[in-house]
Amino acid sequence: MKKNSLYKGTLQNIILKLLSKEVKMYGYQITQRAKELTLGELEMTEGALYPLLHKLESDGMITSEIQKINGRDRKYYLLTDKGKKQQAEQETEMKSYLLNLQTIFNI
Repeated sequence: MKKNSLYKGTLQNIILKLLSKEVKMYGYQITQRAKELTLGELEMTEGALYPLLHKLESDGMITSEIQKINGRDRKYYLLTDKGKKQQAEQETEMKSYLLNLQTIFNI
């Protein structure tokens, strides 16, 4: 993440939200979708993304499956039921947080 360190604390929320909108995504696809949606403001590095994906998987929030694409293995990530619940809870918290920040910074 070269442009904005404020995103760092919200990466888990961002990843879970992106996965909630797709059936499954692979790592590079997650980084590119985040970059696209933020008009280039959020540039997730592999060093930030993959440790978090591994943690989410070990916590049971996501699962992964490997598919062969053009003769190469590609690892896709999918939300589990636990991950869907967590994503919904985090989204509610994040919306409240953003509303509070907006209130503070608009005074």
